[in-house]
Amino acid sequence: MAQLQSKHTKVVRNLLLGSVLMFGFGFALVPLYDVFCDITGLNGKVTRTGPAEPMQVDRSRTVSLQLMAVNNEAMPWLFKPVTAEINIHPGMTGQTAFLARNPTGKTMIAQAVPSVAPAEAAEYVQKINCFCFERQSLEAGQQREMPLLFVIDPDLPDHISKITLSYTLFDITPQLQANHYAEQPLTRRFML
Repeated sequence: MAQLQSKHTKVVRNLLLGSVLMFGFGFALVPLYDVFCDITGLNGKVTRTGPAEPMQVDRSRTVSLQLMAVNNEAMPWLFKPVTAEINIHPGMTGQTAFLARNPTGKTMIAQAVPSVAPAEAAEYVQKINCFCFERQSLEAGQQREMPLLFVIDPDLPDHISKITLSYTLFDITPQLQANHYAEQPLTRRFML
């Protein structure tokens, strides 16, 4: 009996240790993912947003900014850049837009998530005004031009002459509806 209890104690201890290790690994995934992205150049994140400080325009150099629009697999919207590529001098303010159209028969809410490639260029792209800063709501059949105002820092390394700015559009309507439902008082939830 004592031997059986010893085995059970060992199994419980191993399960608890495994749970703690899995929690620790899950907690460490975010910083590990950031390191992985820095090393591989995947999923460049723009960290500079808001009003731009005055910059000296470097007219001796032109950078090509390629714009891409991607829908998450569950997003039925039509989504594309107005212009696929812009040539701009570093330090100059650039302006463009993306078009979005909701072809469904219901109101939907979307969130755009940006990515910059090469990742090294992400810290030199500053978005002054971007549709990705806020959720975008479109009614059934509605179409909207969504603005993007940006600056590429003149300190961009010389070996980078082309930057890709990609936006992935996600349907967040179900999450917002679930949150709204959860915030309703219980009496309201169960009313017919």
